[in-house]
Amino acid sequence: MASLRAYGKVNEATDQAERLGLEARRRTRRRITVISLSSIVLIVVIVGAVVGTNAGNSKNGSGGDSGTQSAGITTSVKAACGVTLYPESCYTSIAPFTNSSQEIQPDQLFGLSIRVAMNELSRASRYFTSPERGGLFDGVTNKTAIAALESCRELLGLALDHLNCSSNTSPSSAISVVDAIDDLRTWLSAAGTYQQTCIDGFEDVAGNMKSGVYGYLKNSTEFTSNCLAIISQVFKYFASDDTLKQRRLLSLPGHYDDDDRMPHWLSAKDRKLLQSSNNSKMIRADVVVAKDGSGKYKTIGDALKVVPEKSKKRFVIYVKKGLYYENVRVEKTKWNVMMIGDGMHATIVSGSLNFVDGTPTFQSATFAVFGQGFIARDMGFRNTAGAIKHQAVALMSTSDQSVFYRCHIDAFQDTLYTHSNRQFYRECNIYGTVDFIFGNSAVVLQNCTILPKQPMPGQQNTITAQGKVDPNQNTGISIQNCNIWAGGNLTSVQTFLGRPWKNYSTTVYMQSSMGSLIDPKGWLPWVGDTAPDTIFYAEFQNYGAGSSTKNRVNWKGLRNIDKKQAIKFAVKSFIKGDKWISAAGVSYKSGL
Repeated sequence: MASLRAYGKVNEATDQAERLGLEARRRTRRRITVISLSSIVLIVVIVGAVVGTNAGNSKNGSGGDSGTQSAGITTSVKAACGVTLYPESCYTSIAPFTNSSQEIQPDQLFGLSIRVAMNELSRASRYFTSPERGGLFDGVTNKTAIAALESCRELLGLALDHLNCSSNTSPSSAISVVDAIDDLRTWLSAAGTYQQTCIDGFEDVAGNMKSGVYGYLKNSTEFTSNCLAIISQVFKYFASDDTLKQRRLLSLPGHYDDDDRMPHWLSAKDRKLLQSSNNSKMIRADVVVAKDGSGKYKTIGDALKVVPEKSKKRFVIYVKKGLYYENVRVEKTKWNVMMIGDGMHATIVSGSLNFVDGTPTFQSATFAVFGQGFIARDMGFRNTAGAIKHQAVALMSTSDQSVFYRCHIDAFQDTLYTHSNRQFYRECNIYGTVDFIFGNSAVVLQNCTILPKQPMPGQQNTITAQGKVDPNQNTGISIQNCNIWAGGNLTSVQTFLGRPWKNYSTTVYMQSSMGSLIDPKGWLPWVGDTAPDTIFYAEFQNYGAGSSTKNRVNWKGLRNIDKKQAIKFAVKSFIKGDKWISAAGVSYKSGL
């Protein structure tokens, strides 16, 4: 058990005074946060607002009547909406909430855009209620459709959670403007991804259910995109100015202490523990799981039940060597869980849920992580359904700032589902066949071994399928310093670096070893014989027999990038990981 720290008694009057002082400081910090965010969002709207207002004054005189004020408000809203993909829906959704008799503040514009997205998504979610409450379930008997609807209920709940995170501020810590905006972009990107995953779940459902689901979610997806576009424009402004991007402001909900930017839940001793090569002798776990009965629990699922809800302190679960046949879920309220095994080939979690037998891809993972701040080390995750069962996930993470270190991840199609938020994988072995690293997170795989294996007859191997649906999402797959070799019994099957799952698919391979198994064309279209011009695919400083770019496909979206561009996909820039990965005690490289 973790040691407990003793505290002395506190005088009641002194304690009360301290509490009042603390509350006053919190109120002050909240005010600073609002002011800071106001100044940020102001940048988005001020140029358009000022230009528009001046243009109006030059034509109509410089009167200060309510009509001019109302026009100024309209111009401000239109200026903010002008940076979005859906300016009309942005304006028509926000304008009714503005008061023409009062000046609208910049932070209010951003707040309103999130509020309308939340309201619309909340309204749309009612159609995905359980059969007892009506909604889209009414009269549906198709098992695949029912399963897809059940996935949507969970996904839309997660989307609402992330929109709510984006609308709330916390006085917990001081971080840079760029980092704070990156949090917002991450959560809004995830909110959009959850809604898209709900829609995608009806891809193989007969009839017109998918179009119906898309219709219910059309407004909410557009409104979420509008929020993301506004904050992304702010990010571009601050990121382009070295002075501005060093400014500090109070963070939105995070995991960090004020002083050293380390998580509350990870002490220096804990970091040494995680870095130790001998867990079983040094570990101080909160609970121990052992298949042979030598621990408190025999299953990982039972151990997770005792993890505190939304704890800022780490909770260590030591899983002794053994083969655990169970489908594990680290629920969204289980924060900062650290799970340590006895080795990637010694502690193995195994399952076989799959699409062919009726489980949606999103629900098929043997090990699924939702709670933020998750760390796994020295464990194996596998799905044994086999290639014939098509989509069958071994590991899925939608956990923000999740870390997987020295893990073995093994399946066939859709092995590793890096669904959303920020993720990091180091020194992991990843086996699969079709699209076996996929999703729409911001993820870096570093020093990993990627092992395509023998697919079904007639299939081609594709390592990645990245699902970016919005150009403003800060998502993509970055594969750095990895080894790509033939796994198991792979013969002469064509193997490609990836294919574009969505229109803005983003994948970068850099400084990695590529064996001769990689097809000279490199990349495969999702459909037809080409790819959308809007994708971003790149290869940088790779080596080995399969790394030659001489005969690669001739796509506009396949870029030649230099070091300056490549570094944008490294840990420090792409997932802002220097603080949270370092705090996790995992070795990593920040840049190239």
